[in-house]
Amino acid sequence: MFMSMVGCQSNAITLAEKRQVVQDMRKESLAMFAKQRPAIEARLKQTEGYAVFSNVGVQVFLLGGEGGRGVVRDNKNGKDTYMKMGGGNVGLGVGVKDYRALIVFNNRAALDKFLAGKWQFGAEADAAAKSGAKGGAAGGEAVAHDYDVYIFTDAGLMLSATLGGTKFWLDDELNQQ
Repeated sequence: MFMSMVGCQSNAITLAEKRQVVQDMRKESLAMFAKQRPAIEARLKQTEGYAVFSNVGVQVFLLGGEGGRGVVRDNKNGKDTYMKMGGGNVGLGVGVKDYRALIVFNNRAALDKFLAGKWQFGAEADAAAKSGAKGGAAGGEAVAHDYDVYIFTDAGLMLSATLGGTKFWLDDELNQQ
């Protein structure tokens, strides 16, 4: 009887476990960002909110795409909202980029627009990258009045004025009550 009960158990990941994976990614990502820029922790506490995403981008000759998941923290009410992201681009290149993105919202309107799923970044403009101990990233942040974007790759922090052709939307599954 016991064996038949054990055999019927599902290996499916629960909703709570999926949320925990995203929460763990956020915690790990914020630690990486703080190691590169120690002032980031204090800055995050002073903002309306912030989003952390884990993304994988692939570029094959002229076509590229990316996708990932993340979570937005609303500092006003402490609420977490889970989101997805995806995008495509056209441009010369070959490779895979696994990165974490931190978006800091400088005002309520920007955060509300993002949470409403009405946010899309335009043409990508990576300004600099750090490879090992070499290189640098002009401060490692892009400032665009309403938001700041920080990108962290395995090679380090890099500046990105935008996340090219990227759309963000609510993760209906993870936001279920």
